[in-house]
Amino acid sequence: MLKPTRFPKRAALALCVSLALSACSEPQMATSSFVPLEYTERVDGEYVIPAVDAAYLNARNRRQWVEYTGPEEPGTLVVDPFARFLYHVVEPGLAMRFGIAVGREGYGFRGDAVIRRREEYPGWMPTQNMIRQEPELYGPLAAGLPGGLDNPLGARALYLYRGGVDTMYRIHGTMDPSSIGKATSAGCIRLFNQDIIDLFDESQMGMQVKVRTHEESLAMEGPVVELSTGYLVAATDIAAIQADAAMVAAAEAAAAAEAAAAAAAVPSS
Repeated sequence: MLKPTRFPKRAALALCVSLALSACSEPQMATSSFVPLEYTERVDGEYVIPAVDAAYLNARNRRQWVEYTGPEEPGTLVVDPFARFLYHVVEPGLAMRFGIAVGREGYGFRGDAVIRRREEYPGWMPTQNMIRQEPELYGPLAAGLPGGLDNPLGARALYLYRGGVDTMYRIHGTMDPSSIGKATSAGCIRLFNQDIIDLFDESQMGMQVKVRTHEESLAMEGPVVELSTGYLVAATDIAAIQADAAMVAAAEAAAAAEAAAAAAAVPSS
């Protein structure tokens, strides 16, 4: 098992305990009622961060130490919007990996950037483009929302800049933990609030960030398949893909049988 060094300060002991309890291999999408200590309820200033539902903590979503073979230097954040992972490279060959949700804006930037702004419980304002595209949804929010647990940016946000210019790319928390691991309609890169709080503590101004291209993602992570649940699995995980297809077929058959039964119950005129 990889030795968890330095990261994250606030949750290091909790993470070590959870790693010890889950050191054996597990199915890619397996979940249980167990919530690792780093995802339990925590007090954060005036806010209480709710525990993450165990149903959302599948193997791709939970933070974990992994071997890292990418070219990025220690101290770099690496965002892979296609595999839906974020890596914090802490030393050569070692990174902390987080599951992320990716919104439309999460695919709109590639390459290198630096963190030039860091906010706790940031306010949020929809862009003019969002208001134009969905005026009924975003128009009433044009003046913005104050920070808090009901804010789309969640508990923390890291703002990426390139050449001194705001890229409009954000790494942030979420008001919807069920979205982690999935594609979302809006937003950039979301993490569980517990994860973004600890990542925020390990970040600093000027920190390097790399956002992978699709080609780089395929080279590093391999192809992935999105299941009917919205979660990704590796294309090599044939068992999970077949199980998902069987589940979809069974649901469709059940719906068809129900519709047929309802049609048969209608008296003929």
